[in-house]
Amino acid sequence: MPSRKTLFDFPCAYPLKVIGICTEGFAQEIFEIVVRHAGISAEVDMRTSRKGSYLALSFTIQAQGVDQVDTLYRELNTHPDVCFIL
Repeated sequence: MPSRKTLFDFPCAYPLKVIGICTEGFAQEIFEIVVRHAGISAEVDMRTSRKGSYLALSFTIQAQGVDQVDTLYRELNTHPDVCFIL
């Protein structure tokens, strides 16, 4: 099967931002999903919206390939409090 063309040359540092409803445990749950797929090398930065309703989590992971990134996005999309993934 031929490899898919991507904009990234894997392995690489891969930026990821997850924006969701700021509920108790949201940040921890999202962090656990990212670590499960990317390992403990994930770096995270958190920012709460002005009114405190939303939380943006910015990660930089060491992505090994497009399949890893696709699987990570699929699991993040199943979380009920996730609004956007960039």
